[in-house]
Amino acid sequence: MVRVIGNADEFWRLRITRVDTTQRLDFEWHDDILYREPEIDYGDEVEYWHVEAVRLDDADAVVRLATFSSDAEARELLEVAQEDLRDLTKSRFELAYFEIPQSGDVGLE
Repeated sequence: MVRVIGNADEFWRLRITRVDTTQRLDFEWHDDILYREPEIDYGDEVEYWHVEAVRLDDADAVVRLATFSSDAEARELLEVAQEDLRDLTKSRFELAYFEIPQSGDVGLE
């Protein structure tokens, strides 16, 4: 493992991703009008928010920091993590926020 020294904000950015499992239609097409809201009962479907760190040099490298059931909770963590992103080094930020297994824990169930 190569250690890279620098501020965390030089390597990572943070984002909130909203996940909606409702499978609902955004609109319903009709010939006489452009669209209308569908009248469907969606039941117990869920939406939740992920707070994620994305590497600046590789947008596909995403680490989920936490998952919340409300936007307000996700934004609280985002604010705290954003401040730490500015203040901490890369390695200290990763130790504080990423779930990195200890060397003896790798591969254990």
